Amino acid sequence: MNMVSEIKGKHLWFDGCDTVELAKEFGTPLYVYSKTDIVSRIAELKECWIKPYPKNRIAYAAKAFCCMGMYKLCENEGISMDVVSGGELYTAMKAGINPAKLEFNGNNKLPKELEAAIDYGVERIVIDGVQELELIESICKKLGKKTDILIRVTPCVEVDTHDFIVTGRKDSKFGLNIEPEFIFPYVKRAIDSEYVNFHGFHFHLGSQLFDVKPFLDATAVMLQLMKDTREKFGFVCDELNIGGGPGVTYINEERPPYRYFYDPVLEKVEAFCKAEDYPMPAMICEPGRSIVAEAGLQLYTVGMTKEVIGIRKYAAIDGGMPDNIRPALYGAKYKGIVANRADEPADETVTICGKCCEGDSDMIIKDAPFAMPKTGDIIAVFSTGAYGYSMANNYNRNPIPGVILVEKGKAEWMVKPQTYEQMICCDVIPESLK
Repeated sequence: MNMVSEIKGKHLWFDGCDTVELAKEFGTPLYVYSKTDIVSRIAELKECWIKPYPKNRIAYAAKAFCCMGMYKLCENEGISMDVVSGGELYTAMKAGINPAKLEFNGNNKLPKELEAAIDYGVERIVIDGVQELELIESICKKLGKKTDILIRVTPCVEVDTHDFIVTGRKDSKFGLNIEPEFIFPYVKRAIDSEYVNFHGFHFHLGSQLFDVKPFLDATAVMLQLMKDTREKFGFVCDELNIGGGPGVTYINEERPPYRYFYDPVLEKVEAFCKAEDYPMPAMICEPGRSIVAEAGLQLYTVGMTKEVIGIRKYAAIDGGMPDNIRPALYGAKYKGIVANRADEPADETVTICGKCCEGDSDMIIKDAPFAMPKTGDIIAVFSTGAYGYSMANNYNRNPIPGVILVEKGKAEWMVKPQTYEQMICCDVIPESLK
């Protein structure tokens, strides 16, 4: 359980709210986010990243959890936001976010997405491919505008995490090749371009990282690149973006404080700048998962239960793979509890399965300790705030659940649940089938 979870009486409480009452009032399946937790994570980040260097920036990686309310929460807390698609950009603009607080990332930005970003005037566009600069220049020429950019580079640093969430190795779909014969002609073109303001470099190693060494290794690579850029072209980079990646607690992982990652990185950059007489660049970090993962939980209602004698006990819930596909994608593991009997010992080994026409891919929690669930019980699954709602889908024509924000006993909608009518609103029966 996280910092805002507690057991009071028989029930699980979350940021001052009885989760059983939340299930009754808002229905299940349900995503629940703690505002207290999110604000606390951002405050921790600010203390170690912004306070020592006020020109540094925090850009929340919206892909972890994206909706208009989350954008407004970030804006209210004074941080920027990192978007990776036209849809995420559109959501931010509909929420009334100042585009000068948005950074646009992604490895295959579409022309219409780049045009929107440039037209809005986003804070930075992070170039991720060799053709992108030419595309941006053509759009800027058409619009009569100039835009600010960083260049994303693959630092070729190995990290210890799941292969599916590694992004900084040489064989990656992300970023530009760091080999000198490749990167420096590209950098020269960006420096000389009349349509872009080149500020510096960006890297991202991956997600769910617990060791600071890869961050330090990658930072060293980028500092050398900055030094070489000055020596070759007389150009001083004024920004360095180190991406996101700090790990969170799902089962038994020990989540490091932000300072564990960011203090050594800032110290390394500061030491480099002093030794090389290089102006201290503005540093940007892009945490996503680490801001929202533990701030979220999901609530489900138990339907059928089943025991396969000598093998497994199942409790089927009213959600599953459509609202949390991470276990199916890369074997994500979670902890959970029977929220309405939270005081009872977890003395049974139970599998919490979904209601989809799938087998092992529709298991939310497999063979974990629970008080034996009964029909009508409420199951709470912890640390589901990152990539649950973001990856939700309509498999088996299940509607996407709603999202609520809770804080100190108060609860309100952040995203209304999808209705059947909304789910089929784009369906069209071809004339030839009528």
